[in-house]
Amino acid sequence: MKTKLHIFKIVAKHLSFTKAAEQLYISQPAISKAIKNLEETYKTTLFIRKRNSIALTEEGKSFLIYCNKILAIYSEMEEQFSHKNEAFPEFINFGVSTTLSNYIIPKIIAKFRVQFPQTKFNINSNNSENIENLILNEVIDFGITEGNSSNPKLQFEKFIKDEIVLVTHVNNNTFKKGFINTNTLQKLPMIEREKGSGTKVIIDKFLLQNNITKLNNVVTFNSTESIKNYLYHSDNYALLSIHSISDDLIHNKLKIIDIKDLSIERWFYFVKRTGYLSNSFDYFKKFTRLNYNF
Repeated sequence: MKTKLHIFKIVAKHLSFTKAAEQLYISQPAISKAIKNLEETYKTTLFIRKRNSIALTEEGKSFLIYCNKILAIYSEMEEQFSHKNEAFPEFINFGVSTTLSNYIIPKIIAKFRVQFPQTKFNINSNNSENIENLILNEVIDFGITEGNSSNPKLQFEKFIKDEIVLVTHVNNNTFKKGFINTNTLQKLPMIEREKGSGTKVIIDKFLLQNNITKLNNVVTFNSTESIKNYLYHSDNYALLSIHSISDDLIHNKLKIIDIKDLSIERWFYFVKRTGYLSNSFDYFKKFTRLNYNF
């Protein structure tokens, strides 16, 4: 039942069977079967199936409230009783790209240390290129980065999907329709990340695939937070991770401008040296997958 409830929660979050399947690393038919079983068990309809989308029914919205409460109790039970007698290293040394370090990893580490309070962490926050070099030089044990390289000395495994979106100050009303085309994109004053940033590498790749050789870059920063703080006081634009602006959208600081016919998506990856074996890494990777969304 816990697994079915977790599946329901993820589907309700994305309102998409496809995106839920990607996040949970299971097939879309398995997602559909779990939801159908829940609906049959509780004799209700949780989602309205539309042509190209789904939406929660009123019963589904109520069910989600109970679902969150039950999963929270499961989580408390696991923290209290699971792995109680397991030993875990006193020190974990790994690297994280800056987007993850600022917006995803801190809450995971906080939750991890509730379960393993004796474990200390040294977390190197840097751009993806530098993290990979630190792993290759055995300065850190493993990392979580944006994108993956073709270096045979490194092994990559998918973690979570991300989307890069065009953002600007919420009061910038230049494009009242809320979308632009790629020709307009090339003329906008853009704030960019530094060379070596995983975000910049992904953006440049997608732009080339869409025959865009260059943007009108006016300022370069080496962190997403710097870019956001610039945008708070400017009508310029930036391409940023959707994970990095969730609070800004909620608090009406920034807004998204859709780019017609251009969708920039990427994966975050666990990365380690090829051949590196570690039970600690395997457990931490599993823990991260289960808890980054809570």
